[in-house]
Amino acid sequence: MNSAVPIVICDDSRLARKQIAAALRDWNVDITFAEHGVEALDAIRAGKADILFLDLNMPIMDGYQVLERIRRDDLPTMVIVISGDIQPEAYNRVMALGALAFIKKPCSSDVIAEVLNQYGLLHELQHSAPSLANQEILELPDYYQEIANIAMGQAGNQLARLLDTFVNLPIPRVSLVSPAEVEMILLSAASSDCDLVSQGFVGPNIAGEALLLIKQGNLDTIARLMDMQGQTDQFNIELQMTLSNTLIGAFMSGFSKQLDMTLSRATPIILRHFTELPRQNTQWQKTLMIAIDYQLKLHNFQCELLVIFTEDSLPKLKEMARYFS
Repeated sequence: MNSAVPIVICDDSRLARKQIAAALRDWNVDITFAEHGVEALDAIRAGKADILFLDLNMPIMDGYQVLERIRRDDLPTMVIVISGDIQPEAYNRVMALGALAFIKKPCSSDVIAEVLNQYGLLHELQHSAPSLANQEILELPDYYQEIANIAMGQAGNQLARLLDTFVNLPIPRVSLVSPAEVEMILLSAASSDCDLVSQGFVGPNIAGEALLLIKQGNLDTIARLMDMQGQTDQFNIELQMTLSNTLIGAFMSGFSKQLDMTLSRATPIILRHFTELPRQNTQWQKTLMIAIDYQLKLHNFQCELLVIFTEDSLPKLKEMARYFS
């Protein structure tokens, strides 16, 4: 029997690492996990990465920087990018930097097999069980960070197409928060001259609020990118609604699709003066919040999306997480 092929799975999401490893479970591979680019580069130099499965949006060193370093130092590995950032420019950038292939999240064993077969790698990867460097136990935020990452990429792609520019995507921040922590975020946003677009959502045993925080001065940037003119209040309202419908709509659609459920959304409302969550019961203790900071670095623009679930949604969210195990 051929010796196992050394593979590194580099992704800051534990769920993503686990899913990719599961997709390789029937093949003769020796898997090492890396949480960011620096760890991946160390593994490559140690001879652990004949093949590198690489995420793009990661802390410390992202996927683009890893590809640049691999090219600069002529490191011996074949790179397959697996990312939720589905913007055409993201694909073009990684392929120009030497990636073998680009796979859109969420991926499956069939998709990975197709790519490996295309490059003549499938045969030597078959007929064994993988050896994992470590087994990982996933908690609720771990599951939803990866789900949020994929939904974020879909929303970012919609925004990029709307504005005909590249959207810099962050790492989603997923955490269990208290009312006091949410209040601090909103107070900070209010003091920074942000407007807030609020849109409630509800589904089977799940409910919550999607909040888009937009700095008032940034609307001029959106108007310029959309080649629109106007400074009236009604014009600004239309811009805010367009931005919120694009980001909230695409994010919630991508999020609910992964959970195989339908989430109905209320009519969005704009709040110019706010200090607390609309329609939220502040008696809850802890609940799940997803925060995403969308940026257009070339245009000095950013806005933040917060998705906050009601506390009584947690049992259903925990139940849905089991489907990703």
